[in-house]
Amino acid sequence: MMPSSSEMLFILAVFILFFGIERLPKLARSLGMAKGEFQKGIADSRTLTEDDLDRGGKTETAELVEKADDAGVDVEGKTADEVKSELEDE
Repeated sequence: MMPSSSEMLFILAVFILFFGIERLPKLARSLGMAKGEFQKGIADSRTLTEDDLDRGGKTETAELVEKADDAGVDVEGKTADEVKSELEDE
């Protein structure tokens, strides 16, 4: 149920009484930035999920470990970049 225009006006008036008119632009700006960050996070998670599905449901790290095991590369105590460089060398 959507509030009517008179209810919205009342809510705005109460907000101005509590917080003051100078905080209204700051609040609107911060809400806009939060919305943008939220949408960016949603887009990033979709991309990661689609990439994981392309790898058969595995994360990038799990796929790297599997490739290293197949190539006989020890991954213990190594970073992902170190393992990748060893796989490229072979």
